[in-house]
Amino acid sequence: MRDYCGIFGVYSVDGSVGPVIKKGLFHLQHRGQESAGIVTSHSGRFYKVKNFGLVAKALPDDVVTNLKGKIGIGHTRYSTAGDKDSFNNIQPICFFAYNKNIALAHNGNLTNVAYLKEKLIQEGRVFHSTSDSEVILHLYVKNLNLPVPERLREIEKEVQGAYSILILENDRLIAYRDRHGTRPLLMGKKGRDVAFASEEGALRINGFLEIKELSSGEAVIVENGVVSSVQIAEDERKNQCVFELIYFARPDGHVFGKSVYEFRKESGRLLARKENKEIDIVVPVPDSGVMAALGYSEESGVPVEFGFIRNHYVGRSFISPYDREEKVRMKLIPVRSVVEGKKIALVDDSIVRGTTSGKIIQLLRENGAKEVHMRIASPPVRYPCYFGIDIPTKEELIANGREIEEIEKEIGADSLVYLSLDDLYTLTSPREKDFCYACFRGDHIYTP
Repeated sequence: MRDYCGIFGVYSVDGSVGPVIKKGLFHLQHRGQESAGIVTSHSGRFYKVKNFGLVAKALPDDVVTNLKGKIGIGHTRYSTAGDKDSFNNIQPICFFAYNKNIALAHNGNLTNVAYLKEKLIQEGRVFHSTSDSEVILHLYVKNLNLPVPERLREIEKEVQGAYSILILENDRLIAYRDRHGTRPLLMGKKGRDVAFASEEGALRINGFLEIKELSSGEAVIVENGVVSSVQIAEDERKNQCVFELIYFARPDGHVFGKSVYEFRKESGRLLARKENKEIDIVVPVPDSGVMAALGYSEESGVPVEFGFIRNHYVGRSFISPYDREEKVRMKLIPVRSVVEGKKIALVDDSIVRGTTSGKIIQLLRENGAKEVHMRIASPPVRYPCYFGIDIPTKEELIANGREIEEIEKEIGADSLVYLSLDDLYTLTSPREKDFCYACFRGDHIYTP
């Protein structure tokens, strides 16, 4: 199990939403690099394009421009559940039932998918993909005789896990964020047009500047230009993924009511207050450690130097479905004149498996670094994630069952300092109880 994705949906008075969705997906590309898709609707008829690869390759301009309809949804995928090489798993997933075209785009991960899938198969439902997202779609279709709010309430009764979803039903657009609010979902308005996205930047680039975050358990329905909001489920326990702020979200936006940029910068300031080594320069791991390195530098007075130049034609190594270690050398080019002979505070947002960190430290030593002190702007990741981040087993986690000194030795650092959980609570204050810290603490609200 690994679904961390980006979703985007739009209703436009003037139509021609294909290019708008594609532009939105470009700004969600960091959330998924394996495949992308768009489905639009014109008078209840669907027009679609989807393929493997990055948005630019998967969604050709000439095809996207010709997608008819004033309403549509899109998805960029990083597989966390289901076979990444199956075309049927590329979203949005489409379905035809009871004379209705229905499509779904999903960001999240279900923990009881095996049970639900078997139950639905016993009822005679046929699955065409191995994605857990299709389970949600079947549950929705199963209750088409009910009003939309009741359909979503039936899904909430059955499903455990994390899901922000967009549903296109003929010419109706539905956005829904689960009752725990694990994954972000935002709505933007521009005149009479309305759009939904996983992150703020995808809305702003399309001119949707009046932005609000959907509440946990809130559904927004757009039909015939009318926008209505319904509270489907109450906030029984919020479970907002803190890793959105630590790593996944773009730094130019707000997630869960917090500025991502300021969150990461403040994490660096907290790191600097823990420093007990003599440091010559602060080197961020690009691009994930840049904001924390800036905060560290401001707090400590030690200058930031870019000891690596990043090759931006290589994707994010953490979410890449291919060889992470080889990608490190392809992606990060050390600047010898910067790092040679220096005592370096190497700042990154997190360590998950440790393979990337070890390779980066090795690169610095190969280029003459005198000392490399690893500084991590989050606590040790000791437990798997079941809600959509690629942290599937304890055995893969370098911090599981190891003391800090053992991790330090494993990655080849002269010293290693993490933020503590108390530091993280400070960063998420005053709503620290609304966040999920299960990858650090092991207290998952659901497990498979």
